[in-house]
Amino acid sequence: MCGITGFISPNLDRQNLETATVCLQHRGPDAGDVYFYKADNFNIGLGHRRLAIIDLSPAGNQPMYSSCGRYVMVYNGEVYNYNEIRSTKFTNHTWKSGSDTEVILESFAKYGCESFQWLNGIFALAIWDIQEQTLTLARDHVGVKPLFYYFKESELIFASELKAIKAVKKDLKINYSIIPSFLHLGYIVHPHSIYEGVQKLTAGSWVQYSFAENKLQIEASNVFWKIQDHIKNSVVKNKLEAKQQLNGLLCDAVQKQLVSDVPIGTFLSGGTDSSLVTALATKVSDTRVKTFSIAITDGKINEAPFAAEVAKHLNTEHYELPITQKEILDMIPGFLNVYDEPFCDSSAFPTMMVSKLARKYVTVTLSGDGGDELFFGYGSYLWAKRLNSTISKMAAPLLYQGSQLMSSRYKRIGKLFANHPSSHFQSHLFSQDHYFFTENEIHDLLVKKDFDFSSFNYSFSGRKLDIIEQTSFWDIENYLKDNLLVKVDRASMRYALETRVPLLDHRVIEFALNLDPQLKINKDGTMKYLLKEVLYDYVPKTLLDRPKWGFGVPLVKWLKADLKWLVDKYCSKEVVESLNIVEYEKVAKIVTKYYSGKNDFLYNRVWALTVLHWFLYEQTN
Repeated sequence: MCGITGFISPNLDRQNLETATVCLQHRGPDAGDVYFYKADNFNIGLGHRRLAIIDLSPAGNQPMYSSCGRYVMVYNGEVYNYNEIRSTKFTNHTWKSGSDTEVILESFAKYGCESFQWLNGIFALAIWDIQEQTLTLARDHVGVKPLFYYFKESELIFASELKAIKAVKKDLKINYSIIPSFLHLGYIVHPHSIYEGVQKLTAGSWVQYSFAENKLQIEASNVFWKIQDHIKNSVVKNKLEAKQQLNGLLCDAVQKQLVSDVPIGTFLSGGTDSSLVTALATKVSDTRVKTFSIAITDGKINEAPFAAEVAKHLNTEHYELPITQKEILDMIPGFLNVYDEPFCDSSAFPTMMVSKLARKYVTVTLSGDGGDELFFGYGSYLWAKRLNSTISKMAAPLLYQGSQLMSSRYKRIGKLFANHPSSHFQSHLFSQDHYFFTENEIHDLLVKKDFDFSSFNYSFSGRKLDIIEQTSFWDIENYLKDNLLVKVDRASMRYALETRVPLLDHRVIEFALNLDPQLKINKDGTMKYLLKEVLYDYVPKTLLDRPKWGFGVPLVKWLKADLKWLVDKYCSKEVVESLNIVEYEKVAKIVTKYYSGKNDFLYNRVWALTVLHWFLYEQTN
């Protein structure tokens, strides 16, 4: 796992390249180097910071040259099937290292962009063709590893994190068009970023830029994997067959992802997903598995005792970090420097804490991300079914009006029925389940009211999907990709910790897409049913049978106390009116209602407004 950056530019020089590369040192503290070439009318630069995982010798350092001398590559990630590719795609090849990096580069040198579809792993890469003077960027199937790029007027700049691009392109302008969707969802939707001209490379795709033609090739044929292509016309219905197949896929995924030349462990919250990943790791590992959890000692919710019970049952080498809420609060001033753009997921803080703990003992961890989206683990999926009924659609206005006369809890539920949107149903459901703004609220709030959410509300091709499947697939494409994976990548790489995600092996995803929905939520309403059936073969049900809590912090309380200073400063009349994005009177009304104590469900709206103005104000002052 590493950090990469680079450019093709008539203006940027070697010093710019080294500046951008240093910005990513936290992602790769073990080694760093650059490739720089000055042509007649442009400069090409590739920068790399290495976190050594496989083949720790200098032979695995980057930038790496192909054996033919034509290609140079920088790469971030891990490809788990590199030995299989090495043995099946090459004969009589002399290898310089035992690294996956070299296999990826030689595969490209021999087979071109076709080789990306063979890679099983998490990756973002850049390959410079010295002969043809073209630069190729590619990103893994699901978008686990980040890759941003800026392209304008014969200049292409790319990096693992926005801070590296911003360090050399200081005149970037704010992308105000993405603010409405941020207020709606709490994160920046792909392929956009908070800056004009800077995009996230689409997951499962590659782009190629030729300086001679001044053309960035972005075509449908450049996509080597997307969810729609793997939705089949029929589903697996037989429980025993499905369970056996899922167990086999997961065992293989975990075994592949345990490949490492450095110590490795798992995050363990004691919930379904992390417990299953840990259980399978203990099954296939040759050594005792290290597990990590945190205990918020002065909070109402503390899952550490449950994690400890699972760890004891699985006989792991368990590490638990007791922390106080104050320790988490102390991290908040540096929050925006980690994420580089507005980002509302407050569970980033405990994720950073557990990453910091794990990094003391291991360099790699496995996490359980993806289980909820693939196997229907959110309560919102049940609400999707309720809201999509004919009666709910017809009675939505009455249900909403009635809810507003009731307690805060029912007012919040009533928001799901407010102006029941049929065309933008998925984002509306997500938005209200996470306490963000409805489309109508955003329209009333914004100074400039021109926006459209159609681009991230779309149908999925293949067989006829029920509403829960549609909602789940939307979460995979949006919430997972642009929020959860971003959260874990930045939080873990802040401490140079590589985090792998076995449940998001693309073969597991393809299998889960085509399961009978009743194997995900059974007739008794058990969510993640099949996944739990696999888990109960390894961990007793009694250790896991409890309500889902999540991995959050008491933000609803903090914004009224410890973090009130943030709200007071960045939602003030002075700041809000100086930025002129939203109407101050509307902001003041929301904040006042929240502080009154009668509308606690407004907390994420207040947090979103605070984070947005915090980011923008600090950018311009």
